[in-house]
Amino acid sequence: MTGARLRLLACVVALAGFLSACTPTAGLPEVATAPASPAAQPGTVSAGPVAAPDGSVTPAPVLTTAAPPAAAPLPAPAPSPQPFALNLYREGDFVPQYTFDWCVAASIQMAHNLLDSTGGGTWADRAQQSNLWEMARARSSDSFNGANPFGWAQVLTESGMGPYRVASIPDYGEALRTASRAIAETGRPVGLVMWSGRHAWVMSGFESLGDPRQFADFSVTGIHVLDPLYPYGSQQWGPSPAPNALLTPEQLATQFVIREPRRWSSGLPAGYLMVLPVAA
Repeated sequence: MTGARLRLLACVVALAGFLSACTPTAGLPEVATAPASPAAQPGTVSAGPVAAPDGSVTPAPVLTTAAPPAAAPLPAPAPSPQPFALNLYREGDFVPQYTFDWCVAASIQMAHNLLDSTGGGTWADRAQQSNLWEMARARSSDSFNGANPFGWAQVLTESGMGPYRVASIPDYGEALRTASRAIAETGRPVGLVMWSGRHAWVMSGFESLGDPRQFADFSVTGIHVLDPLYPYGSQQWGPSPAPNALLTPEQLATQFVIREPRRWSSGLPAGYLMVLPVAA
């Protein structure tokens, strides 16, 4: 009887151990440790890994932030004025005045020659100069029997070189800029009323710092001129420059001076008087 009890007790103990081994442990299932996430890249945000109920691990979503806008390119620097030159003169364009009165007529002939690109139509004839003088006189009122800038401008226009107009500019620097700009924009010469209204020259070109068509504040550094009285000049005003001479503004100012209004020019302000080409 004792041996049977011992065997029964051993069976009970073994059964209890078996049941204990089959009982589940309380608490959450064990989750495998995920490897460390790589370092976050610039412009990204990681929300971390997510564990599923069955113990699997879902990779964390990566949120991408917008990159900052690129800086706007800097504007290109404004161009600076460069040396500029324009001259209509060609060898043979100069014509002398055949009398001490015919400076306007000779200036009209030279204007034609500066514009004639054929090279075969040079105006230099004495008889023609006389006729041009009479035409300018007939179109010049109140001029003491001479030719004034209004007659000069009208003959230039009627001869197919116009249109031209008379202008009086009070400021010397602005007068030079106005004349240079007119040549650059029209490709035609300018008439300069010299010696306070007593003589006529032709401005055939100029040099400047800056192209007048690009820079409003360009400065004139040189003026090409044709004086039909060359080589005689004036005891009062000075010698005549050689044909196509390049004068500085200071040199030109000794003979190109302000003209006060007179009977025929009472509608013009005092200033530097010019016969200007204008756009057609």
